[in-house]
Amino acid sequence: MRTPAAENLIRQRVMALGRALPAAKAGNPASLHQARVATRRLRAALPIIGSGTKAEKLARSVRRLTRALGPLRELDVELIILDELEKRGEVPPAAVDRLRASIIDERQHLQADVRDRIDQFDIDKLRKRAVSVARKQREGKRPGDAQGAAFGRARAARRARRLEAAIEDAAGLYLPDRLHAVRIAVKKLRYTLELMPRATSARNAARVRMLKQAQDLLGRMHDLEVLIARTRGIQSSPGASTLQVSGDLDRLVRRLETECRQLHGHYMAARPALLSLSHRLMTAGKPRDRARSSAA
Repeated sequence: MRTPAAENLIRQRVMALGRALPAAKAGNPASLHQARVATRRLRAALPIIGSGTKAEKLARSVRRLTRALGPLRELDVELIILDELEKRGEVPPAAVDRLRASIIDERQHLQADVRDRIDQFDIDKLRKRAVSVARKQREGKRPGDAQGAAFGRARAARRARRLEAAIEDAAGLYLPDRLHAVRIAVKKLRYTLELMPRATSARNAARVRMLKQAQDLLGRMHDLEVLIARTRGIQSSPGASTLQVSGDLDRLVRRLETECRQLHGHYMAARPALLSLSHRLMTAGKPRDRARSSAA
């Protein structure tokens, strides 16, 4: 008897998370990132297997792990950015050293909490419960059949509608919080499209690539803003830095702000394509009978 597609999907997503967790627990930055991405992909897949209480509990459990991994991943990205700047010689070494020391100290404290969270996360229990829910899924949510395809289109349309709203809310201004909301909406739509039935995977490939590029661009912008905020925090702390180091930190902030504005320009160039994609997905997600009646 062939294993249902939903069950196979869930097993694959849980397995990917399980592979990344041991090294993430040990503090490996790459594995930590892989584990966090795996939790997001698993969360994107869970609605396919059902929408009842059990499925919702599974989603909450995975979401808690995503949130636990987030702050540590953010610090790792800040360290990566500092390494890049140091190698290029674009900012004073004293500013980089001061920031790096602050980040490493915070990371050491957070790593202990992440280890505890991962220890508390029972992935074997998660797999058993998720597979059990998948086996009891409603026929209409099975990936690959006509009803499953309609479910996928409708779900993508909802995500696309949220992306369009976030883009319109951000307008053409450089507003970090609103641009971060666009990034989140882009990411959720991307993970949703990755789950579309195989019949449309070739068409989706270009869409997923475009969303990934937008996500990376907006993510870089967000990471730079986080580093800017950390720098300003150090500068405003009493006795945290000398006048010389404070001046060096100012130069670092100016460098980061310049890149942010450049990235925003790239985002504005990509904005029309994102809106166009959102519109197409929203149109495709309309029920077929409603579309026919409206055209009559």
